[in-house]
Amino acid sequence: MLTTVALYALIWLSIHFGAGYLAHRLPERLLAGLPLLGRSYRWELDGRLYQRLGIQAWKDHLPEAGAFYAGGFSKRNLRGQDLAYLHRFVRETTRAEVSHWLTWAMALSFFVWNPWPVGVVMLIYGALVNAPCILVQRYNRARLLRAIALLARRAHRDRAPLPAHAVAHQGAIERAEEDRDEEGQ
Repeated sequence: MLTTVALYALIWLSIHFGAGYLAHRLPERLLAGLPLLGRSYRWELDGRLYQRLGIQAWKDHLPEAGAFYAGGFSKRNLRGQDLAYLHRFVRETTRAEVSHWLTWAMALSFFVWNPWPVGVVMLIYGALVNAPCILVQRYNRARLLRAIALLARRAHRDRAPLPAHAVAHQGAIERAEEDRDEEGQ
């Protein structure tokens, strides 16, 4: 029994790091085009839904491994307010969310070589371990997108040009605002 538990722990560890590595290697253009990910939805209430779930009380207790691989990006703290940095942070929340969805999906592989009750336990384990991390990524992304839109509106209101590095992202901001308006109708 102890050997089986140790084997499953080793398998899960491999799944976690393997999914993290795959997500780390995903090209940014692929991340940008993933359906359902990388955006904030109206029902998330700009992150307030997650605040109602008490996310501030527990989010900082979760592990953060964004910088584990060379060239990775730590999402533990916000290190600037520059638009380019904020856009990168948004992309990295999407990357992290992909990693956790992939890890959770790998729980289905346990059904292939185990009795179904073991598969169910592994699926539940996958949910318990990955769902909180997914919620944190969605919460942070909603807040970041709100901050980016606010900075863009402020620059527009003041008729100040956006910095050169932010101009390429202006279209993405406008598309996000249009999507939000369409969802509200």
